[in-house]
Amino acid sequence: MTEPLEGQVVAALARIRNDRLENDVLSAGMVRNLSVADDGKVAFTFLLANEDKGTLVRQVRRAVEMVDGVTEVKIQVTNPAPARAASHGPPGTEPAVPAPQRREELGTVLAISSGKGGVGKSTVAANLAVALAQAGHRVGVMDADVYGPNMPRMFGLHEKPVVNPETRKIIPLEAHGVKLMSLGFLVERDAPAIWRGPIIMKVIQQFLQDVAWGELDYFVVDLPPGTGDAQLSLVQATQVSGAVIVTTPQEMAVGDALRGAKMFERVGVPVLGVVENMSAFTDPETGRRWEIFSSGGGQRLADELGVPLLGTVPLQPGLAEEADHGTPVLVGAPDSAASVALGDIAGMIVRAAASAGYSLPVING
Repeated sequence: MTEPLEGQVVAALARIRNDRLENDVLSAGMVRNLSVADDGKVAFTFLLANEDKGTLVRQVRRAVEMVDGVTEVKIQVTNPAPARAASHGPPGTEPAVPAPQRREELGTVLAISSGKGGVGKSTVAANLAVALAQAGHRVGVMDADVYGPNMPRMFGLHEKPVVNPETRKIIPLEAHGVKLMSLGFLVERDAPAIWRGPIIMKVIQQFLQDVAWGELDYFVVDLPPGTGDAQLSLVQATQVSGAVIVTTPQEMAVGDALRGAKMFERVGVPVLGVVENMSAFTDPETGRRWEIFSSGGGQRLADELGVPLLGTVPLQPGLAEEADHGTPVLVGAPDSAASVALGDIAGMIVRAAASAGYSLPVING
């Protein structure tokens, strides 16, 4: 006789162990308000303490999703201490909050993030999108860096997008096989970016809902530095498949990037890996290697997060100038060391996304 679905879900949860508590998440009381409907929809509250690893949320979700008969999983992640203070009843009795909607037409949603500005996050995002497009995928880029929208310049696009009069949706601009939408297309170049949280949320929602992206395989989101309204607005507005953290080798950048990565883990978004930009520079004339921004920071960050180092991008003369003229390095200098590294990183990200449950054809190389 087949075990009832609720029993199978409970058994799946009981197999997920919290090493900090030396117990499974169910016995440790981390799962509250478990609801298993006849149509296979599962909802529960997950109590994640500050000391717990954010990856537990991903483990729990995947374990339940793999149960035969489960059609949907909604998890409210909350800190147990604030929950007890805010509740007038027993701990964990808060109403479940629906998980963000997954927009199937966008394909795999990749959030490109950094802890601080100036580490080359937008350069990595732009070239990642180009590499995916060159591999034959349908790719869109949403420039969510509302404070410094640089994607128009990096792709050499400066005209304003038009609105389809029938669908009333904005038609994204396109360059190098990549569809692109940015606030930089809609505001004057020298207009100061003074945005409050509700406005940022509205901009991101509009870019997701009111742009005619069509059917995509990959949707790359270039986020502003740090852990602010744009990051939270994105993960609330749509299901993000994974985050890629960009850092430079020096310790200051690594520390800032760590905080950004922890934010994604806290909201249940898997961190796919770390990209170290501005790595060592090799003098083409002498062959001497210069570690201008120190070394090893990307690997240290990846080790601390328990995720792979997706690759290191070397410093390269002329890279910034090409970006300023709207030519991603994969287009302007496809055989350069930076291009090869960025292409390899794109392949690594595809594999990491596939292992996280978002499988699409893998880039060779």
